[in-house]
Amino acid sequence: MGTFSFLHAKLSTPSIIGSNMVLQRGQSCPIWGWASPNAYINLIFAGKTYQTKANQQGDWRIKLDPLEASFKQQTMIIAEGRSNGFSRVRKNFSTQLKNQPGALIYENILVGEVWLCSGQSNMQWGVSSSDDSDLETLSANYPNIRLISVPQVGTQVPQKDFEGSWEAVNKQSSASFSAVGYYFGRRLHQILQVPVGLIDNSWGGSACEAWIPKDRLMIHPIAQPYMMEWREKERNYDFDALTKSYFEKLAKWKAEKANGSTSRPPRAPRNLMTGQHRPGNLFNGVLHPIIGYGIKGAIWYQGESNAGRAFAYREIFPLMVQSWRQAWGQGDFSFYWTQLADFRPESIVPNDSSWAELRESQTICLRKLNHTGEAVIIDTGEGRDIHPRNKQTVANRLLRHALAKDYGQKIPYESPKYKSMEIKGSKIIINFNHAGAGLYCFDSKAPTGFAICGEDQKFAWASAKLIGKDRVEVWADSITAPIAVRYAWADNPVCNLYLRDGGVTLPVTPFRTDSFPLTTMGK
Repeated sequence: MGTFSFLHAKLSTPSIIGSNMVLQRGQSCPIWGWASPNAYINLIFAGKTYQTKANQQGDWRIKLDPLEASFKQQTMIIAEGRSNGFSRVRKNFSTQLKNQPGALIYENILVGEVWLCSGQSNMQWGVSSSDDSDLETLSANYPNIRLISVPQVGTQVPQKDFEGSWEAVNKQSSASFSAVGYYFGRRLHQILQVPVGLIDNSWGGSACEAWIPKDRLMIHPIAQPYMMEWREKERNYDFDALTKSYFEKLAKWKAEKANGSTSRPPRAPRNLMTGQHRPGNLFNGVLHPIIGYGIKGAIWYQGESNAGRAFAYREIFPLMVQSWRQAWGQGDFSFYWTQLADFRPESIVPNDSSWAELRESQTICLRKLNHTGEAVIIDTGEGRDIHPRNKQTVANRLLRHALAKDYGQKIPYESPKYKSMEIKGSKIIINFNHAGAGLYCFDSKAPTGFAICGEDQKFAWASAKLIGKDRVEVWADSITAPIAVRYAWADNPVCNLYLRDGGVTLPVTPFRTDSFPLTTMGK
């Protein structure tokens, strides 16, 4: 082997890098791993040879030259050596590397579009549990769409790796994968005609604070109520005592059951310290192992667990996105999220709503972050189920943002948003942005979902009328001097106003014109 003296120490990469992966086109994608201290690392991919040197801890990183999208199945070879003279050995160099002890050989690699799918249970929700799951599973045969899921690990210690591997889409691999992520990626693949890679690291019930580095939260004023709550839990929580108590109760239950009792068994405790609510746990456990992998952007479905702290979300969520982007070192990659769907019983009278307050915070975040978008899904929920099965519509509305903003498609993507109001006697005129070809009332001729109030700040259901493609007139006979209007301001609002552009309908974004104090302030 001439100048080469290859080592036999363990050479490795994290699980996010391996056979069947998709590399992001048009970017200098990082490839990294571990090796012997100070060892030279040689890598061959797509006809090019790269080399770097591991540091004293054995960490190494190589950035590939940008590549065009390709369905060609390619092989990556990585081997460890002591010399930097590899450029002098050209003949059969690929074969030489491949035959070295400990060499890593990753096959069936494609180049295309890579998206991260993250959030809580509505992102985690699998294809097998979504609408028309049988048809979706039967048609899941896309060898050029690749999936990988990150196992749920909650920890205060940043993780370098996880157990998992890339798989091509088939009936089995798609069934348990994120339905929103899969439908997003499948249609993206069909439209762009390029390979697509999807990474799912969602965790049901997770709090936004768990996805943020703890040190960032410690210095943010609006996060202090939640951080104080967790400092108290961390100081006093005794999982061993809870476990001991559980087994004592279980033994008692078994004895009672033997004597004919029909009571339910006790529930085993979950360790809050390793769960999905503790600040920093998920940033360290399920995000940190993939940070740096080349991606086009992220789609996000979360907020239900933060509804009780809805006002703070307008600062906590931007902090999360900024933390991710800073850690990734890839600039302000695209970040698209879903607004909360409708849920819980419909309101008989206008009232306060923590879910409405969370939706408002989500919309406000659009002004705080670059390269973002919000999919309004106020019409896709189920009042009796926090996990609506219609994930196809959710994915389509997220995809519209990506197609329009990242891929130059001339399609409708933005839900109409409140622009301004004019008080005219006993009526208020609401003006909208992004009305497209015009506003449209679904299922009736008049808009529904509006409430109006006077100086007493007591809202009443309002009548409404379209008076132009982007204007709505709102009034209530009981209120002669109105000062404010709200639309779709409820956990599960009855509302019907949309943008209509050809065959496309996008619901108007819930809003309020007032600045009255909210119920979740200070929480």
